[in-house]
Parts: sequence; C-alpha cells; structure tokens
Amino acid sequence: MDNFLSLLQFTDSLFPAGAYAHSLGLESYVQSGGVADAAGVENFLRAYLGGSAGPTDLVAMLCAGQNAQAGDLAACISLDETLDAMKPASELRDASRQMGRQTLRVANHFASHALLAEYGDTVAAELSPCHHAIVFGMIGGVMGWPAPEMASAYLYSASAAMVGAALRLLPLGQLAGQRILWNIRPLIADLAREAQGKGPSDMWSFAPALEIASMRHATLEARLFRS
Repeated sequence: MDNFLSLLQFTDSLFPAGAYAHSLGLESYVQSGGVADAAGVENFLRAYLGGSAGPTDLVAMLCAGQNAQAGDLAACISLDETLDAMKPASELRDASRQMGRQTLRVANHFASHALLAEYGDTVAAELSPCHHAIVFGMIGGVMGWPAPEMASAYLYSASAAMVGAALRLLPLGQLAGQRILWNIRPLIADLAREAQGKGPSDMWSFAPALEIASMRHATLEARLFRS
C-alpha cells in the first residue's frame, strides 16, 4: 500500500515537477487555430501519446526502472543520453530536463536513496541530462513500483497535465476535460501494456508536427506556457 501511495504522490497534479508550465506545442496549435475544441485537444493528445510519450519516454522510463533495481547507474545515464538525442525540439528537450531535475530534487529531499543521490551528483556535474522519464523510472525502480501500474500512472499523469493546459488555453470546461481523459483510457492501457518488456533498442518516435509546433512556440508574440 505504501508503494502505491508513493506512486500516487509522484504522479499527482500537486507534485511540483513543473508540468503545469508546459503545453508541449499545444499552445502553438491553439494560436494558429489548428486546435479549437475538445475534439482537437483529444486528437493532439492521442498523437502525443502514440507517437512520442508511449514509444519513447514510457519505454525509457520502464528501462530506467529496471536499471535502477539492478543498481546500474551507468545504464541509466546511457539511457538518459539516448533519450536526449531523441528530442530534436529544444523546447521539448528543455521541458523534460527541467521536470526531471525538479522531480529528482524532491525525491532526494524525502525519499533519498544512494543511487538517486549518486545520480544527482552526476546531474549536478552536468554529466547527464536528467530527463523526467529517466528520473521517474529510477525512483520507481528503487521504491519497487510495479511496472504495469507505473506505466499507466506515468501516461495518465502526462495526459492530465496536457488536458490542464488545454483548459487554460481554450473555453472547454471541466466536464469536457474529464471526457477527454475518459476517452483516452483505452489508449493509455494499450501503450502501457505494449511497453512491458521492451528495451532501449525498441524506443522510437514519430511526431514531426508536434515537434515543429514546439519549435514555432519560441517565436510566438505572447505565450502562456514555456513550451
């Protein structure tokens, strides 16, 4: 039960990872008119989950969890570098790094573990990017979170953050936001199941439109989000 509660805490919207500050390109779509309603937000979220978060970050997260359980810090760092190379848009890359550092800081504050502390030293020395998926996976590994639950919670948390951004960008209403999350549950379950047992060589990403939108975000005249 304690493990389950700690997983809930690290995926809760109150957890100060900084996800609320990022739209991951959604703001660009809204300003251009490409996303204007709940259906558009859901399509954006499905593209993000199916083309990026699921096959890339989620697989990296689960692999980091396995490496952390084995006490293999070098493998975690190597995975961190691979994930960094797979994020060509600087805003997406920076968002992931910022969230990772925030999460690691909190974890080392009240759930300190020798592996996490050593990884923190590596990050402080600028020897590892510290992506959120890697940090989350390492925390799950040392705390013993079950992989299926960890995978589903990770994707749901990312989805909820995205819907939260949409509610601030568009006049959708809370009910519409909850309907989006309800509708994507089968996709989250499928992606979480497919990611089980995969390794670093199975990671892939194909979300060029989302990456271009993130690149364009930096040039917007007015921005509510950092990415």
